[in-house]
Amino acid sequence: MPDSGEGRVSVLIPARNEETNIERAVRSVAAQHGIRDIIVADDQSTDRTAEILDGLKAEIPQLRVVRIESLPEGWMGKANALAGASRVASGEWLLFTDADTEHHPGSLAALLERAESEGADLLSLSPGQRVSKWWQKAVIPLIYVNLARRYRFEKVSDPKSPEAAANGQYILIRREAYERAGGHQAVRAEILEDVELARRVKTSGGRILFLPGAAWVETQVYPTFREMREGWTKNLYALHGAQRRNVLMALLDIVLIDLLPALALAYFLVWLLLGLSAEAAEFPWRDAAGAGICFGVLVYEQFTYWRALKRLGFKGGAAPYLLVGIPIFMVLLLNSARAHMRGRVRWKGRDYPIPSPTKVAE
Repeated sequence: MPDSGEGRVSVLIPARNEETNIERAVRSVAAQHGIRDIIVADDQSTDRTAEILDGLKAEIPQLRVVRIESLPEGWMGKANALAGASRVASGEWLLFTDADTEHHPGSLAALLERAESEGADLLSLSPGQRVSKWWQKAVIPLIYVNLARRYRFEKVSDPKSPEAAANGQYILIRREAYERAGGHQAVRAEILEDVELARRVKTSGGRILFLPGAAWVETQVYPTFREMREGWTKNLYALHGAQRRNVLMALLDIVLIDLLPALALAYFLVWLLLGLSAEAAEFPWRDAAGAGICFGVLVYEQFTYWRALKRLGFKGGAAPYLLVGIPIFMVLLLNSARAHMRGRVRWKGRDYPIPSPTKVAE
C-alpha cells in the first residue's frame, strides 16, 4: 500500500446504508497507487455501515470517516455528503466514486496519467455494470445504451462542443477545477449533480474527458427491482433534459425503431402462415417479402445493440433481452416524468422536492 504522504488523490465516497457494498469499495480504492486519503461520508446510515468502517480504519491508515449529521434544506443528500467530504480532502486531485463501485487494480494510476497527458480537468467514466437477473439484463443495458447516444463520449470530450456530462460513479477532477466550478455547493439542489458539475467545469474553461470505463471500474447499481424503479424514477426525466418534448421524442424513437419492426414481423408471419394453410393458388409472396424485410431489420438492430453493449462493457448475454426491456423502459420513463411534474422524487428513504431553476440560488 502506498505511503499516504506520496499520494496525490483524495477519494471521496458517499455512503448511506451501504453495509453490503462499502467494504469492497474501500478496499478496492485502498489498493490503488497514488492515494493520499480516502474519505467516506457516512450519511446518517442506520445499518452496519459505520461499524464496518470503524473496523476498516484499523487496517487502512488513509481512511477517514466524516459523519453527516443532517441534511440542510435545499440540498440533495449525495451533494451534501460529498461537500462535507471535500472540505477535509487534502489531495490535488479528487476522485468522487460510489459505495457500489469496485476499482480494478492499477485503474487510478492509469486514469490519472491519461487525464494529465491529455490535459483534462475532469475525467469521468461510464463504469461496467454487473447484470445477472433477467430484469437487470433487460433494462439497465438498454438505458445505458440510450444514454450513450444522448451523451456521446466524443462530443462530451470535445472542447469545441458545448455538450457536458459525467457519471457520479467515477469523477476524477483537479481540485482547482472543482473549486472554480463552485464545488457541490453550486449543484446542491440538482438531481443530476454529476452532469451539472461537469457542465460548470466546461463552461468555466475546463476540459472534460468522458470514457467507457468497464476496463477500470465495475458496479452493480440496482440490486433489487424496487431500487431500480426508484432510482430511474429519480433520474430518467432529468437525463432527458427535464423536458416533455424530449420524453415524447424518446418514446416515439423506441416505438418506430425498435417496436414497429417486431410488430410488423408478427403481422406478416401471421398472414404468411394463413396463406400457406389456405392452400392458395399462389404463394403469398407479399407477406413472405414483408416478413423477410422485417426480420432483416431486427437482425440489424440486434447487431447494432450488441455492438453498443460491447463498447460499454456489457456481456453479450444481455443483447437478446432488448425487446423485453423496451416496455419496462417506457414505463420507467413515463413514471419519472410524472414524478418530476408532480414536483417530488424519493431516494434512499428521503423525499426530495424538485426545485425550479429560478429557485436555486447561485
